[in-house]
Amino acid sequence: MAINLELPEKLNSTVERARLAAEHIFRPVSRKYDKAEHEYPTELDELGKIAKQARGGDKSADTEGADHGTVNGANLRSVLNARELSWGDVGLMLSIPYQGLGNAAIAAVANDEQLERFADVWAAMAITEPDFGSDSAAVSTTAVLDGDDYVINGEKIFVTAGSRADHVVVWATLDKSVGRAAIKSFVVPMSTDGVTVARLEHKLGIKSSDTAVVRFENARVRADNLLGSPEINVKKGFGGVMQTFDNTRPVVAAMAVGLGRAALEEVRRILEEAGHEIDYDRPVAAQHAAVADFIRLESDWEASWMLTLRAAWMADNKQPNSTEASMSKAKAGRTVTDVTNKAVEIGATEGFSETQLLEKWARDSKILDIFEGTQQIQQLIIARRVLGKSSADLR
Repeated sequence: MAINLELPEKLNSTVERARLAAEHIFRPVSRKYDKAEHEYPTELDELGKIAKQARGGDKSADTEGADHGTVNGANLRSVLNARELSWGDVGLMLSIPYQGLGNAAIAAVANDEQLERFADVWAAMAITEPDFGSDSAAVSTTAVLDGDDYVINGEKIFVTAGSRADHVVVWATLDKSVGRAAIKSFVVPMSTDGVTVARLEHKLGIKSSDTAVVRFENARVRADNLLGSPEINVKKGFGGVMQTFDNTRPVVAAMAVGLGRAALEEVRRILEEAGHEIDYDRPVAAQHAAVADFIRLESDWEASWMLTLRAAWMADNKQPNSTEASMSKAKAGRTVTDVTNKAVEIGATEGFSETQLLEKWARDSKILDIFEGTQQIQQLIIARRVLGKSSADLR
């Protein structure tokens, strides 16, 4: 499979807008909202309006290149946007109105009628529960059909934008006895009776992004808010809801790439100011140890971006990309934590100081290796796919 790595011309404006927002909106208030945890960043309101208009606006980039047998579409646009914005601030990127993880879920599995009906919503994503983390098959929140509605009961934790979004995509089971095949996703308005935000979490990083516990107590949602087929297909399993991750994991990988680039730029500056030249024409072993570390990490960073591009390209071109999505997430998540921790180490006093952003980036980076499936889960998925094993064969 060959990929042309030249940026499609129609996506130049996407990159430029995101880059300007990262530099002139995110960076100046990055430390402010890190210290003011749970305070809503009002500076993002205008970006939210732009994001909302863009979803219903020009779709030309989605079909660019289609006549030549390839498409550069929404997935590529999303990873480019995430990469640039996360260079500015990951938490603020996650806080932009109308760009929630739930919106990606809707885009992945909704039918045409639902895409139109939910075009203007800001949707959070509610999967994880108190009794499980990355094992999405362990969902215990229930959805029981009652007339024209489903009645949802359960508790979700670690809901990004849970107190700010106006809707939430909830994973719930139609029948616990059937197992993972009965797990479906539902679009639930946060204004629904029985839906409450129980608390906001205090976190290691991405403090500008709210992370909520959301409870569902006899919350009624119309039956046609179920995304995908309401039928329980034991043979198919829950591939429909899991398809969400095929879209969102490359976006998380792109976030890691953006933050990693920010840290690498700072490491390069520190090394050069200390008089250590980065020479790509000399053997790594013949250069300063910190320079050798930089070159190694930069190559890992480049590999992360290549994997991310591949996963997004495959999604745009309707090719199964579960393996590639997990590869990009695993590589980028591991790399960004390596890069930011090394930046703190090399930065010395700059690395620990709250007057700089290095220590903040190190804290922010950790979540990128955890949410949307931990490093261990990604490696398990990849191993199953490569070895041709089922989840029952390889745990």
